[in-house]
Amino acid sequence: MKFPGTGAERVARALLEGGPATAAELACRLEISPGLVRRHLDSLTAQGLVDASDRRPFGPEPVRGRGRPARVFALTDAGSHAFDLDYDDLALAALAFLEERGGQDAIREFARQRARTLVTRHQAVEETLPGEERLEALAEALTADGFVANTVQTDAGPQLCQHHCPVRHVAARYPQLCEAETEAFEEILDTHVLRLATIGRGDGICTTLVPALMTRRNTA
Repeated sequence: MKFPGTGAERVARALLEGGPATAAELACRLEISPGLVRRHLDSLTAQGLVDASDRRPFGPEPVRGRGRPARVFALTDAGSHAFDLDYDDLALAALAFLEERGGQDAIREFARQRARTLVTRHQAVEETLPGEERLEALAEALTADGFVANTVQTDAGPQLCQHHCPVRHVAARYPQLCEAETEAFEEILDTHVLRLATIGRGDGICTTLVPALMTRRNTA
């Protein structure tokens, strides 16, 4: 499925790169009028590429004044997939073949080897950084890899948020990919992490809590 025009694609990309937002927030991001943003959102919603909710999947709620609450818009699975190249079928077929030949052990080994490449590419640079800077560096690295990641502060500790997953349909079939990725995060960050949500499991974004960083900050 393609986007209904370049303007609508700009709005969708703003949601991809910046996460769920109200029409007013998108207008500020794109420096265009809220009315034009709403027209693009209507078009994207009609095609099933964007959905609206009264609540954000993470972070602070939108400021509400009098009258109707501000709606928060987010890409649907179809909207996110519109940015991807169509490699899902090939990847699923390859993993299905691997599973047929080697079973679940072969899938887990493949997932761990894939995660190892993430560790190899990023750990050497990030291991010299303090905790929260290392988390920020990991978010930047994941964004460069196509996962559109950032960090947010919560009462429980910093969270790593991945707004896009280029392999989400594969991960939905083979959650071992997400499990191995979580292990890679722990190795890179050198601390325990807690995976709260994954796109492959049907959640809006992937969120990973790093509670030890909150502990370190509070005791610093």
